Amino acid sequence: MEKYVCVHGHFYQPPRENPWLEEIEVQDSAYPYHDWNAKISEECYGPNGTARMLDSDGKISRITNNYSKISFNLGPTILQWMQKRAPEKYAKILEADRISSQELEGHGAAIAQVYNHMIMPLSNSRDKKTQIIWGKRDFEFRFGRAPEGMWLAETAVDNETLDLLAANGILYTILAPRQAHLVREIGASEWNDVSDGRVDPKRPYKASLPSGADITLFFYDGPVSQAIAFEQLLESGERFADRLMEAFSDDQDEPQLVHIATDGESYGHHHRHGEMALAYALDHIESSTPAKITNYGYYLSKYPPTYEAQIYENSSWSCVHGIERWRSDCGCNSGGHGDWNQSWREPLRNALDWLRDAVADEFEQVAGSLVKDPWAARDGYVDIILDRSPAQIAKYIETYADRELTRDEEIKLLKLMEMQRHCMLMYTSCGWFFDELSGMETVQVIVYAGRVIQLAQDLFHNDYETEFLNLLEHAKSNIPDHQNGRVIYNKWVKPNVLDLTRVGAHYAVNSLFEEYTGTTAIDVYSANQEDFQLLKAGRVKLVTGQATIESGITHESEQLSFGALHLGDHTINCGIGPHMDEETYQEYVVKLHESFKAADFPEIIRSLDDYFGSSAYSLTSLFEDEKRKVMQIVLAPAMEQTEALTGQLYEMHAPLFLFMRNANLRIPEPLAMSAEFVLNTRLQRAFQQSFLDPLVIEPLLEEMSFAGVKIDETTIEYSVRMNLEEKARRLLENPEHLELMEEILAILTLIEKLPFEVNTWKLQNMAWELSQSVYQEAIKKHNIDNERAGRWLDTFRTLANKLWLEVPE
Repeated sequence: MEKYVCVHGHFYQPPRENPWLEEIEVQDSAYPYHDWNAKISEECYGPNGTARMLDSDGKISRITNNYSKISFNLGPTILQWMQKRAPEKYAKILEADRISSQELEGHGAAIAQVYNHMIMPLSNSRDKKTQIIWGKRDFEFRFGRAPEGMWLAETAVDNETLDLLAANGILYTILAPRQAHLVREIGASEWNDVSDGRVDPKRPYKASLPSGADITLFFYDGPVSQAIAFEQLLESGERFADRLMEAFSDDQDEPQLVHIATDGESYGHHHRHGEMALAYALDHIESSTPAKITNYGYYLSKYPPTYEAQIYENSSWSCVHGIERWRSDCGCNSGGHGDWNQSWREPLRNALDWLRDAVADEFEQVAGSLVKDPWAARDGYVDIILDRSPAQIAKYIETYADRELTRDEEIKLLKLMEMQRHCMLMYTSCGWFFDELSGMETVQVIVYAGRVIQLAQDLFHNDYETEFLNLLEHAKSNIPDHQNGRVIYNKWVKPNVLDLTRVGAHYAVNSLFEEYTGTTAIDVYSANQEDFQLLKAGRVKLVTGQATIESGITHESEQLSFGALHLGDHTINCGIGPHMDEETYQEYVVKLHESFKAADFPEIIRSLDDYFGSSAYSLTSLFEDEKRKVMQIVLAPAMEQTEALTGQLYEMHAPLFLFMRNANLRIPEPLAMSAEFVLNTRLQRAFQQSFLDPLVIEPLLEEMSFAGVKIDETTIEYSVRMNLEEKARRLLENPEHLELMEEILAILTLIEKLPFEVNTWKLQNMAWELSQSVYQEAIKKHNIDNERAGRWLDTFRTLANKLWLEVPE
């Protein structure tokens, strides 16, 4: 009997980008990381590409790429983010698919996913089709081959979805055991009821579809998959491996496939070091059992289905009520708020359905005047999402338009397709998964709806917002302050809607703090400077200028004139409006400059109102990340003063502070807070320096210990780690830089005094990479009596030992 094991990881994060900027703005709940993608990438996606194998002494003996040994999918939207923001981790994922393809006769580890995790049975047929086409095309673009399998969001399924998968060349998908209804051996007449998860998961099943096509279904092993979350299997790689092996049946002579499917984030994010348990389990099975590690594509090529199955339509893996979690108050939620309800789910979906359908007819009519088939053009638009170059856009228009388009028509076409893209993004499943209407994921889908409304009203000149908000008002928040969907929309969506003028205002305000010349990228926009003049008098600044703002997504552009006055601190007045003719512009510049030289700042503000109207912009007009950056600049003098005064307070009373602590007396809160603020600030600054001075850091640590001050572990650990990782990056670029290696070693020695662990994962990766290449060369040089090579070797061995890395002598 042939035994095979397959572990499938569904690695997924919802799209989080601001739909106007196409960038994720800072998310405080992910601190110290910029956003949740960055946090989970560090805790899970990266570690699974470089998972540690330990020897009997607990040292790293091997680093392996887990992705190459499992089956996995990563959503297109998270892969797009990784390609840009985490390229090293992204490269490991692509590499894993190439490795597994080579080892398993062309069957790679990666499978595709429906594009933005839409619940397919709740989607209309057009959206189902586009989700599959986009998911498949995105996969081909990244992995350089056609996908064999495709992951369905939440494994939510119906027969139409399976038919569309098969029609697009998808060979198989993965479902939960409770989604199987009837099974029988192919050729048999009797069906067997396998409800309640009684299906045998150790074999593939053929599903015959209404169209006459068929597709293979793999029903994963439910109990073992659930044990990952509920039985702490990832605390022991050996126990994990044993549990997988126990799932084989001794009563079957046919080949068996034991396979599980879980959230990929289990391996490192939900369970710290879960990627190590996974690596050990796979290695243990491969080296110490008769079972073979495989993936679905390879297994299917060797053992086609001998059984067939019928599914429960409208079922999923995370809702026992089918697919109600994404449209009703079914009782499924993430827990923790027993008095909350999810009755908001239905009116939210109703509002989005209305909006999608309301813009569809206009889309068909307007797009139909530009392209041969509007919906086919939408299916093909994924090629532009993947590559927004002028050449790709030209190729797209040549393919789908029936004539040459003018520039204005090209812009209109891109806006139409962007509207449709956001029509699909607003159905991302996470919008309904959690407990509360005002939650981050749910607000995100409403934000996408806001972008649809803006584009639709601009394209079709109809009011879609009024009726949408009337419907959204029926969605009630569990939090009294947020009331309902209308309030949430007006609170978090409406103020963040961008147009080219507001992008120009961002450019103008930010130019008070950052020097711009020529063409400047502002996320997906560009600002081409035509004129710019800056006057300064102490902390007061005035800028005047003209620039052309252009969207890199829709290519629409606008010429604008602007002026901005900074009176110090947060007081900024900015005016912006349509491009002035040369005579008017020169008159405007002269007038503002004369007022500035006369220090008549109220007159400047009045002039801005005269030229641009009363709808002035201010510091709040900056995009979130830039707003925070500028506020750090503005607050710097105040923070320095606060630190100095608080430092004086602390220094003055430090002896009393220590006396009270040693006498077990309660320290007054103001004194305790001053000590905590001052000492943590000093420690953080010390760890952010290029050279970490032990003569500064060690006394600070001792003082904090004596004073009983709690170290801000999250902030300090992150500061130390960023410092170390920057030095490790430089060392990889120049491995023979012995002094830099000695500096890293000194820091590692220094941080041993910290009362918490610093994550040295990237340093270990660096050292491992050097041990596989430069280290071997240094040994050869040392063997011919190279003194510096010998010193390098000694230093590297000490460094490796600090990092718990096993290297040969």
